Amino acid sequence: MSDIKKIDELLSKAEVFYLATVDGDKPKVRPLGFHLLHEDKIYFGIGTFKDAYKQIENNPNVEISAWDGEHILRYYGVADLTKNEEVVEKAFELMPEIGEIYKSNGWEMGVFFLNDATAEIRNMFAIEESCEFKY
Repeated sequence: MSDIKKIDELLSKAEVFYLATVDGDKPKVRPLGFHLLHEDKIYFGIGTFKDAYKQIENNPNVEISAWDGEHILRYYGVADLTKNEEVVEKAFELMPEIGEIYKSNGWEMGVFFLNDATAEIRNMFAIEESCEFKY
């Protein structure tokens, strides 16, 4: 199994994971649930109208953290906010209720993947596996 698929499976098993951004000089963390493996990249989505999106625009260094009941994931790097309508449409296919809310309110879903990234799969005491992703 490829490294990116391991990360995707861990996120799927965890169901909820956490996105950390920087707001000025303060950390901000919030739960997310959507991710999509597409063309060997894991995409995450967040509304472009949300503070978190603006924080990523201002400082693209982010971290995703998850726990699947056995392992801790720390996945950190530089968020690439390049528009990808194909991924947005797939997201709305997987989450039609969210798609309807966004469309009816005229909101835009921003998607991003992590570039120059490191993923650490850890136990409570040490890194078990580490991999890097550069696109």
